[in-house]
Amino acid sequence: MIQLHYGPGNANMAPHIALQELGVPFELVQVDRANNAHKSAEYLKLNPNGLIPVLVDGDLVLYESAAILLHLADSHPAGRLIPALGTAERAHLYKWLVWLTNTLQPALINYFYPERWVAEGNDAGAAEVKARAVAKVGELLDQIETQLARHQGTWLLGEDYSIADAMVFMLCRWTRGFERPARGLPQLGAYLQRMLERPAVQRMLAAEGLPQPWV
Repeated sequence: MIQLHYGPGNANMAPHIALQELGVPFELVQVDRANNAHKSAEYLKLNPNGLIPVLVDGDLVLYESAAILLHLADSHPAGRLIPALGTAERAHLYKWLVWLTNTLQPALINYFYPERWVAEGNDAGAAEVKARAVAKVGELLDQIETQLARHQGTWLLGEDYSIADAMVFMLCRWTRGFERPARGLPQLGAYLQRMLERPAVQRMLAAEGLPQPWV
């Protein structure tokens, strides 16, 4: 059976949504971050970076949320979570998934962990990193807002739901405490409500025990 090593509300949310969408049997294995279980020798054998999540699918051990999403979509084509190979739609999914992982997610990490980017004890520097991260995240959310407004479709790529939507939902949730959260933008706010109406998303929220506000 597939195993998803997770922490509630961590970067496992998007793969967890995909698993719930696919309806395949899987087991959740909680990683106790409070006790640094993600840095334990046992966990580092699964992911040497000491980060969550990890997917174990038979002999395959996979980390990085985007890679896990692509694997799940490709290995369960009946779930229709990814456009057909070789199409323009597939190329656009790659673009957005890489952008979400390489551009929006790092900006959010800078916000939550600004002390990682300055010398120890440099509180003023950390505060500046955090402030710049807030501004950057706002600019990036505007790009998603523009994409949704441009095509007026239901989901990120248009009318077809995909694994990219699971990633967007996860990252937008992380802005819920911002002064200008994703839910406050007209297109994104309506989009996130549509995501919350999906049974798979509700199952993920319940299984991870996540309290409201969800976005």
